[in-house]
Amino acid sequence: MLGLGFKALGKRLVVITGTTSGLGLSTLKALLRREDSFVVCAVRDVQKMKDIIRDEGMDSSNLAVLKLDLGSFQSVRDFVFNLKAFKSNFPLDTLVCNAATYQPATPEPRFTEDGIEESLQINHLSHFLLCSLLIEDMKKSSDPRMIVVGSITGNTNTVGGGAVWPKASLGDFEGLNQMIAGERTPMIDGKNFNGAKAYKDSKLCNMQTILQLHERYHQSTGITFSTMYPGCIAETQLFREKRLWFRKFFPVFMKYVTGGYVSEPEAGERLAQCVWDENCKESGKYWSWNGGARTVGINTGKGYVVGAGGGGGGYEALFPNTPSEEVRNPVKASKMFELSTQLTGAKWPAA
Repeated sequence: MLGLGFKALGKRLVVITGTTSGLGLSTLKALLRREDSFVVCAVRDVQKMKDIIRDEGMDSSNLAVLKLDLGSFQSVRDFVFNLKAFKSNFPLDTLVCNAATYQPATPEPRFTEDGIEESLQINHLSHFLLCSLLIEDMKKSSDPRMIVVGSITGNTNTVGGGAVWPKASLGDFEGLNQMIAGERTPMIDGKNFNGAKAYKDSKLCNMQTILQLHERYHQSTGITFSTMYPGCIAETQLFREKRLWFRKFFPVFMKYVTGGYVSEPEAGERLAQCVWDENCKESGKYWSWNGGARTVGINTGKGYVVGAGGGGGGYEALFPNTPSEEVRNPVKASKMFELSTQLTGAKWPAA
């Protein structure tokens, strides 16, 4: 049990999925530096996370590690059971759904133990189920926040989402309906598998989920539901399946051509800001920083490009961005929510 320690010190209880690398690890470090949160690291590889904590000298008194394999709906349910036992009667203050997989070079779909394509289940469906299992507990917090990491790649009104093929689109949900019927269908729209599109579609669902949760449950629960895009973390392990030339060239391109480059530490500070900043208590928002990454940046002549919604913007650069029309489409978003509920077996409270 956690005991009274962290609550007596006025610390937030925060769960972050996927903290062994990339954005999740940087967010964990940012919150630990503030010393105002107790963080539960929800990870697939518990020993790896413990090794990172030891090797990097993190303050273990302000964090804990619990197993969560997002490739398994049963693991999600087990995690919630263990979390509730671990924290005793204290409510969870913040849930950060961060973990993701990106498989652009995968020629054939990989399926989870539940028979669902990995990108869809890990990025969207298991987080969707996790939110449903924690919403009743979180509404007991004095400042509850549920945050799902979005992406410009799921927004067709951005350069990264609208000008780079393939574009995110859910079609008429033929694939989701087939999955509910028990078929091993890899894509939400029922079409042939495309790893890059599977990722973009899952991020579109992430952002739709937050808007649906806001519409359905903000008023009755008081939970702040938000999504965010921290900027293009060009060196993250999320790109580990991309070719070597891309991994070397892309950070340079983002720094000096588009201006969208963001380092992992800066991105972690941005996601952490959604946890602690009073300005982020407004529900139903898609938070971005420094311009929204919609246009090509302007070269300042000082070796760094600014103005494209990525690098250089601190806490003060936060603003509520505008999701794409498909993200904001109430009919499609509601359909996505209902089908995801059927597929995961999620049990939602009465709206």
